[in-house]
Amino acid sequence: MSIGSTPRTTGRIGPGGPVFCVDIGGSFMKFAVSPAPGALVPLEKVATPAVSWEDLAASLSALIERSAHEGEAASPLALSIAGLIDPRNGIATSANIPCITGRRIGDELSAILGRPVLAANDADCLTLAEANEGVGRGHSVVFCAIMGTGIGGGLAIDGRLVRGAGGVTGEWGHGPILNTSVELGGETLHVPRFSCGCGQSGCVDTIGGARGIERLHHFLHGCEETSYRILEDWQAGEARAARTVAVYLELIADPLALSVNVTGASIVPVGGGLASVTPLIDALDRAVRKRILNRFDHPLVTPALRQEDGGLVGAAVLGHQSAVHGHESAV
Repeated sequence: MSIGSTPRTTGRIGPGGPVFCVDIGGSFMKFAVSPAPGALVPLEKVATPAVSWEDLAASLSALIERSAHEGEAASPLALSIAGLIDPRNGIATSANIPCITGRRIGDELSAILGRPVLAANDADCLTLAEANEGVGRGHSVVFCAIMGTGIGGGLAIDGRLVRGAGGVTGEWGHGPILNTSVELGGETLHVPRFSCGCGQSGCVDTIGGARGIERLHHFLHGCEETSYRILEDWQAGEARAARTVAVYLELIADPLALSVNVTGASIVPVGGGLASVTPLIDALDRAVRKRILNRFDHPLVTPALRQEDGGLVGAAVLGHQSAVHGHESAV
C-alpha cells in the first residue's frame, strides 16, 4: 500500500478471461490483450480510420481476428477513446475521431463484432490505470490531472471510475475558475480571464496547459516562446521565465487544491506532456499542499506512472471489472 493511503477494495478484481483492449487516438490505434488483471501484452499499432465508421469497425474486427484464440469468441473489447462518452446512452463525441461522434459506440460495435464492447475516454482510462496499476494503487480516492496541450482530469474511487452526467467528471480545466490577481514579491499582478475554446472565460485550460503557459508568457512579457523553451529557461534561472512560472503556479495551484478538497483525493497522478517536466510538477505539488485542508507530508501531486500505456492499461481494467460485475464499471 502506498504511503499515506487509506485502505480500499482494489479494482484488480478476480480471475477471468482475457480482455482485448484498444487505445484509439486521432492518428493511431494501439492494440493489446490482457490475459488477466494486471497483465498486458501489446500486439499491434495501426492507423486510425478516423473518418469512416465502417473502416473503423472493420479494422477493429481484423485486429481481433489476427490475435484471438479458441475460447475467446466472447472476450470483451475495451476501448480508450480521445473523446467523451455519455454514460446515460453511450453516445460518443470526438473531434479527433469524427466517425464515432453521435454513435452509441459500445452497442453498435458489439452488434458488429459479436462481443461485449466497452468504452471510456482517454483521461478516464489513465485514471483507471493509475488507480489500479500506477501511483494511485492502494489509495481510496484518486484524482488524475491531465496537463498536456490543455487540461483534463478523471476520478476513481476504490479503483472504479466515477462517471458524472454527460460523462464529465474531474474536468477541473473548465469553468470560470481562475483568479484574476496574483500577489508576487509584494506586487499585485492582474491577469485577465482569457477566452476558452469551451465558450467560457477564465478556465484553467486557458493557462494550465502547454499552450496556456505560452499565452501567459506572452501576456507578461510580450514575446512568443514555446512552452518547452519557457520551462527550459525557468530551470536555468532565466528571470522572465521564472516570473511566468511563478505566476502560473499561483494561478493553477488554487483550482487543483480545490479539486483535492472537494474529492478527498490522497494522490493526484499527473498525465500529459507537462508531467515529464518533473521540477514543474514538484513545484506544483508544494504549492497545492500549502493550500489544502488535509496536510500531507509526502508528495500528493506526482507524475503518473502509466504515461505511455495508460490508455491500454485503463481499458484493460475497465474490461476485467465489467466481466466480473456484468456491466460497465463505473460508480
